[in-house]
Amino acid sequence: MADAIQTVVIVGGGSAGWLTAGLLAAELRRAGSPVRVCLVESPDVSPIGVGEGTWPTMRSSLIRMGISETEFLKSCDASFKQGTQFVGWLRGGQESYYHPFTPPRGFSDINLARHWQAVRNQVSFSDAVSPQGQVCAQALGPKQIVTPEYASNLNYGYHLDAGKFAALLQQHCVERLGVEHLLENVDSVENDSAGDIRALHTSTGRVVTGDLFVDCTGMRSLLLGEHYGVGFKDMSDVLFNDTALAVQVPRTDESESVASATVSTAQEAGWIWDIALPTRRGTGYTYSSRYTSDEQAERVLRDYLSETASPEFSESCTPRKISFRPGYRERFWHRNCVAIGLSAGFVEPLEASALVMIELSAKMLGELMPPDREVMNIVADRFNARFGGHWERIIEFLKLHYVLSEREDSAYWRDHRDPQSIPQRLRDSLVLWGYHCPWHGDQAQVDELFSTASYQYVLYGMDFRSQGAATVAEADPAESKRAQNLFAENARETRKMLGALPANRELIDKINRYGLSRV
Repeated sequence: MADAIQTVVIVGGGSAGWLTAGLLAAELRRAGSPVRVCLVESPDVSPIGVGEGTWPTMRSSLIRMGISETEFLKSCDASFKQGTQFVGWLRGGQESYYHPFTPPRGFSDINLARHWQAVRNQVSFSDAVSPQGQVCAQALGPKQIVTPEYASNLNYGYHLDAGKFAALLQQHCVERLGVEHLLENVDSVENDSAGDIRALHTSTGRVVTGDLFVDCTGMRSLLLGEHYGVGFKDMSDVLFNDTALAVQVPRTDESESVASATVSTAQEAGWIWDIALPTRRGTGYTYSSRYTSDEQAERVLRDYLSETASPEFSESCTPRKISFRPGYRERFWHRNCVAIGLSAGFVEPLEASALVMIELSAKMLGELMPPDREVMNIVADRFNARFGGHWERIIEFLKLHYVLSEREDSAYWRDHRDPQSIPQRLRDSLVLWGYHCPWHGDQAQVDELFSTASYQYVLYGMDFRSQGAATVAEADPAESKRAQNLFAENARETRKMLGALPANRELIDKINRYGLSRV
């Protein structure tokens, strides 16, 4: 076949490069494809490694690659993540709500959000429709030690050490999936006469040829950005955060509780993340340089660490500063080059979307791997359309958290509610949701990143009111009775789980000692 795709060259390692390599190589092997995968990684560049929270999709990704859950948990200092707790986002106090991974009970065919409106002053939305918020509040695990690998009582993802995760993926890809690994610095990029990338030239004089090149070079975007000059859509007028200070907090007590949700605590000009691993916590403050100084931001982070770690650690630690421009590329696939990971785009890690975008990109690349150069153009158009939509939805969903806030303590929070900073589609949706609870029809496409369940958890966690929903619910007595039964069923299930599930720490310790059973 003329112009057949025979070699895929991935440029860049870290989570993006190795996760892409693993998912792509596994899919090609499953399809019986002879296409070769080669990863070129600089020995001198350290990955950013702040993406330490995953979605539940990571479970299916690990299964696809053939990685044991026990091996993953042990190798990556990983723990179970069941959602996110948002603290101080509504009014700036200690008020909080959970966005759990498990959807509301009966979510496929009944909208419980309508029926909850009548009892909203008695029970939080998440507690009314799912046990997971209370399970997280007590730092319990999502399953028991006898539950097999990747199975669960409640939906879950992971908190992990990004550096250890990349190392595990590298070893697995090279030893089990046949990925060729080259430690080389790329000096220049050579095009063919048509304008496609033909080869990479390295500092040692090596020439790496390929048919399809995957840019996983991080924010530098060596191929798509620097070489091809594909434009960047700056979204800082919608999402203001452009800087982060990150620090790792070691644990001094091995029996210390391990939180089973990411904690996001709102501050005057951004928010602090707190991710619990068995041996440490990954913590950081992401903020807008337009609304605060680096010195003030560092003080805010140190005050938080003084309260949650110790005054001594707070004063002695050295936070690492990361600057970024929120937004994404105008195209992700140009000619025979596709960008995945930070090279495609980056926004604040409010809903841990970085790793899932890598998973989805690699999955689509593997499933629609073009057989030749002509078909590649068709795949590229579809890839660009799909991921352009994904980025728009991510930005809208993150903005939703800010728009709903009632905080008046700083210009940062007030400006986030300025209608000019809110995407039109989100503005329209908020008007609609003022009358009707979000439901399946609100999803523009089948593979939306955030389900309407996620919108419900954030909207009603932030005290949003859908004025006409209760009236609609009352108009259907049969559905109303079913809803009351589901609320009661959820209350019983919650009591049962709180009594049966082990502490997150206990579960992790047992897995490290005994392992999980494999199906």
